[in-house]
Amino acid sequence: MTRNDAQTLDHLTTLEDLVSALPPGSVITDPTSMNAYRWDRANDPNAGVPLAVIRVASTEEVQTVIRFAAATGTPVVARGAGSGLSGGSTAVAGGIVLSLDRMKTIEIDPVTRTAVAGPGALNAEVKAAAAAAGLWYPPDPSSYEICSIGGNVATNAGGLCCVKYGVTTDYVLGLTMVLADGRVVRLGGPRLKDVAGLSLTKLFVGSEGTLGIITEVLLRLIPAQRPPTTLVASFPTLDSATDAVLAITRSMRPSMLELMDGVTINAVEDLTRMGLDRGAAAMLIAQSDEPAGHAAVEIGLIEDICTQFGATECYSTDDPDEGEAFIVARRMAIPAVEKLGALLLEDVGVPLPRLGDLVTGIAEISANREVTIAVIAHAGDGNTHPLILLDPTDEAQQERAHLAYGEVMDLAIRLGGTITGEHGVGRLKRPWLAEYLGPDVLELNHRVKNALDPQGILNPGAVLEHHAAR
Repeated sequence: MTRNDAQTLDHLTTLEDLVSALPPGSVITDPTSMNAYRWDRANDPNAGVPLAVIRVASTEEVQTVIRFAAATGTPVVARGAGSGLSGGSTAVAGGIVLSLDRMKTIEIDPVTRTAVAGPGALNAEVKAAAAAAGLWYPPDPSSYEICSIGGNVATNAGGLCCVKYGVTTDYVLGLTMVLADGRVVRLGGPRLKDVAGLSLTKLFVGSEGTLGIITEVLLRLIPAQRPPTTLVASFPTLDSATDAVLAITRSMRPSMLELMDGVTINAVEDLTRMGLDRGAAAMLIAQSDEPAGHAAVEIGLIEDICTQFGATECYSTDDPDEGEAFIVARRMAIPAVEKLGALLLEDVGVPLPRLGDLVTGIAEISANREVTIAVIAHAGDGNTHPLILLDPTDEAQQERAHLAYGEVMDLAIRLGGTITGEHGVGRLKRPWLAEYLGPDVLELNHRVKNALDPQGILNPGAVLEHHAAR
């Protein structure tokens, strides 16, 4: 964009001006059509009615929208696939929902083992493109088939393989960002080592659209994963399952170590009829992708540990399709529990030694508040997803459910954990952020936000309350 172009865009002062500056069909203002963009999967009841939804297809179009927003003080909420679980892309009244779902390009470079992806490309699409080149993109949220790469970067998403392979930030080599004043910056690059300047790329990963708009992501890829061997173990108590997790992770790092509690097991069994143990209090799903022969040895060691800690049944398989069926069952946990009622979705994590205390504490909160809380977990790294069931027609039960939601976060903080491991703070968890961070770190967060977005136009209300720059 030239200086003259920028000056022209600075004179966009009405929505009509903005419509004229963008390709036909980019701007949606019909209230019924905009409804599909007002909420993410968190279904925030405080979602506003936006001024417009704008579907952009390039970095230059994002610049046009942001320059208009900066000139007029209009809030902008970036949106990928709308699969977020913390209200991070909830529409703001009178603002712009900037939909990036048209920015879906993917280019694979097998020599540097990198992918360049638009923010609207789905995680599954990046995986497929990498696989076609004999490579693998490991981060795999349960919603990988419907979540976007831009959203994954914005929340630093994890997934089932993160216990061994890490989370999104471990694979982001570079970003193209549009800042709050409309400038474009390109951070990082396809270099394995680079310590020139501050690590700004990492600053933007997990920033939930509050510091800039992602328009392109450079991702690190790795060689294709080896076929895994899978173990499923059922336990009579939650304590016995979490004790087994600690014993497993002391001596090895499986490629997957997931937990489902009894409520979740039964919900998934209702949906799949695959013969899961309905009487189990917990189930662990472990995988090993070690080289041929070694995977069976590692799974054998994990099975021995599970048996030592009271597992009532263990089943292992090296058949990829059979193993994948159990992984699909785990990925279906949230949709399965959703069939039991409306959900408040939690995402709290603790240091591994406190995992048992967290899971037990959640069960106590469930009993005390008389609400059902299903628990699934990336057990190998201490990240849990308590799913609080509520009845939208029962006000008293809703109140108890919301109290339980806060108590789960309070519990995680007391245990030295975090209020979110991978879903983001969004709007739903912002009230607990100050207690988690403490005043000094919170103030540093505000300094960074105000330096990059002094008007507070980028995703206002998400993560941080707006504090005017001084």
